[in-house]
Amino acid sequence: MTHNKNQNNNTITYNKTDFGEDFAWGISSSALQTEGAFNEDGKGLSIWDEFANKKSKIFNNDSPAVACNFYNNYKKDIALLKQLGIPHFRFSLSWSRILPNGTGNINQQGLDFYHNVIDTCIEFGITPWITLYHWDLPLELEKKGGWTNRNIIDWFQEYVEVCVNAFKNKVKHWMVLNEPMVFTGAGYFLGVHAPGKKGLGNFLSAMHHAVLCQAIGFKTIKKIQPDSEVGTTFSCSYITPHSASEKDKRAVAKIDALLNRAFIEPSLGLGYPTDTIPFLKKIKKYMRPGDEELMKVDFDFIGIQNYTREVVAHSYYIPFLNAKLIPADKRKVYYTQMDWEVYPEAIYEMIKKYNEYKGIKKIIITENGASFPDEAIENMVNDSDRKHFIQHYLEQVLRAKKEEKKVSGYFVWSLTDNFEWAEGYRQRFGLIYIDFKTQKRIIKESGKWYKDFLSV
Repeated sequence: MTHNKNQNNNTITYNKTDFGEDFAWGISSSALQTEGAFNEDGKGLSIWDEFANKKSKIFNNDSPAVACNFYNNYKKDIALLKQLGIPHFRFSLSWSRILPNGTGNINQQGLDFYHNVIDTCIEFGITPWITLYHWDLPLELEKKGGWTNRNIIDWFQEYVEVCVNAFKNKVKHWMVLNEPMVFTGAGYFLGVHAPGKKGLGNFLSAMHHAVLCQAIGFKTIKKIQPDSEVGTTFSCSYITPHSASEKDKRAVAKIDALLNRAFIEPSLGLGYPTDTIPFLKKIKKYMRPGDEELMKVDFDFIGIQNYTREVVAHSYYIPFLNAKLIPADKRKVYYTQMDWEVYPEAIYEMIKKYNEYKGIKKIIITENGASFPDEAIENMVNDSDRKHFIQHYLEQVLRAKKEEKKVSGYFVWSLTDNFEWAEGYRQRFGLIYIDFKTQKRIIKESGKWYKDFLSV
């Protein structure tokens, strides 16, 4: 449960027009978390389809097999999106729905499904923003090593070419990867996400190959569709020390380098932050001549995804980093169902941090939201905590905007409640509530507020 500390003042003193006419307002989702239909119409299995079948990997042994059944409900859900007046919709494509084995034969039924989703968006006047990879690697590729196999560069390029050639006449906005630090760290180092691998060697090889795919994905899209807007998205957290000690400050520098710098800096030509985290020097084992140049990419925009801040302390017992996170519930602060501190200034600090890089042209908040224990009572969901969360974080986005920081859009996570990875269905982030037994949808109070806010 959340700690019941009040969230400052709940009145807001701004409106949509304060952000400017060209500010992009949207909402986000992903294929694996919403679509279901995991083995229908020619779709191949993904690493998450297999991971969910392993006992105790997912809370309550939940599975993404049905999820929100977006595969069959997409028209209804996009109609709700239209009803909310949200002009931009970010969603991902399932690699294994399009290329069931990861490479080779194209599944036309998969392409047809995404054509239908995109066409429905356009019909309703909603701009589609596509994420090409949101963690659901085809299982057949994982059997060959997945992200630890350098051949993924070729597999990924093939997948990108198929997608862009299929949708280039309808889609202009592309994101290459979603949060590479999370899918490499949680999936190939800690083993808590699919495919469940552990170890430094797995992590460093997956990390380097993801950095290369960031760049190769961008260049592939631009070659096929020169007038496209192409970016990628990074998870980021504002990192602060537990105390004023020098050891805690050094711990902060290491965690910040790993979580906030390790993927953006190679793409900007700055290399990996090995001075701050020396164990990253071992990544050279996976680098080949020319890779430092190959990693560089001149993104049209970057998406940053912020939810919280992390408080860090020195620890002798944590290998490689000598740093540990102090959980929010141990710090007596206001926090969400995910045990993430509600700290609106974090999003301002991250916008400011990424503005300091010279090579970044444009920043869009591609995810921001909160999980709370929502209940549907008499066809209503009163989620005032989420509404206030969005309001206060938006206030900090506007603060950055007024300081002329590069921030050009804001996408809420997420459209509907969905399958929240290892957390299963207990975490609800949506502006639309889903009863997963009946698939009934209810627009929450936060969704109604967002609609009113955007209607100005």
